[in-house]
Amino acid sequence: MQLRVSRRNALILSAAAPAAAVAGCSQSETKGKAGEDKDISAVEDLMREHGVLRRILVVYREAARSLPTSVATFDAGALAQAADLFRLFGEDYHERRLEEQHIFPTLQRLGGPAASLVPTLLAQHQRGRELTAYIRSRCAGGRVSASDATPLSTALETFARMYEAHTAFEDTIAFQAWEKGLSGKQLDQAGDEFEKIEREQFKGDGFDMAVAQIGDIERRLGLSDLARYTAPPAPG
Repeated sequence: MQLRVSRRNALILSAAAPAAAVAGCSQSETKGKAGEDKDISAVEDLMREHGVLRRILVVYREAARSLPTSVATFDAGALAQAADLFRLFGEDYHERRLEEQHIFPTLQRLGGPAASLVPTLLAQHQRGRELTAYIRSRCAGGRVSASDATPLSTALETFARMYEAHTAFEDTIAFQAWEKGLSGKQLDQAGDEFEKIEREQFKGDGFDMAVAQIGDIERRLGLSDLARYTAPPAPG
């Protein structure tokens, strides 16, 4: 699996020996295909990861709509895979290792409106983990019982509602305040550290892995055609 090549790695590899020393890790050059060398900032990486998580939320909302009337034939194994992906990519990596260890402490140090969001963001992380555990438990064995269909649908819907707002506030307030509160050098170092964590966590490119997995889940559930989400014409 190809590792992403970023401006941060290029800068460190070319001449920024002091920055590499501060970052605390050695970098190895990665050759990608033509056109793969992109200027990817740490905030853009965080927001792209939110894109993967939002696709899981779409799966949750669609499953919540269909479960009560199709529980006997519903592919609960695919829903369990979606919950597993959210746990591994969203909770264990994006939340615990990036946001909770790097983003939120900096926001609290900087103060201001973004810092005031941190307690709620942390509480929502914890509630999300509880709901993920519930979803996984109700999909065990690849099926959902009839008695669990409605409560599970409610859990999926409320999870999606919470996390849609959660990621929107992070993208437009928390991440922007974090980026503005750091110098360019600090942002480069943070982005390099994020890439190191990603490689350690997934033994390669975690983003590409997650995109491939959510694509497979969408295909299993018949949710991969973007056109199916097109809204109907406005009334009258």
